[in-house]
Amino acid sequence: MTIAVLYRWRARPGMEDQFRRGWVSGTRAIERQCGSFGAALHQAQDGTFWSYARWPDEATRRACFQDGSVFSDPGFGQMSEATAETFEEIPLEITDDLLVLTRRRR
Repeated sequence: MTIAVLYRWRARPGMEDQFRRGWVSGTRAIERQCGSFGAALHQAQDGTFWSYARWPDEATRRACFQDGSVFSDPGFGQMSEATAETFEEIPLEITDDLLVLTRRRR
């Protein structure tokens, strides 16, 4: 069963762009190495960053982070350096899915 997780962070003032670059690099590594279904990063009006990530199932998500090897991607170091605060993850069970996914090519 596909699952989703909400992640939230507060970036250090002036380091928002570095945080975003690190998130992009790390998220691509997770998708490539672990088989996630990708994620989207959002910035709230209060400045916090939220990510909505989708996974095939909880076992796949847990296996991704079990040995920590995915964190060798340099993006995680960039992101960590730029992070002032990390909030608790919120796991979600998808009950009805009407999301239409679009991907902007860069």
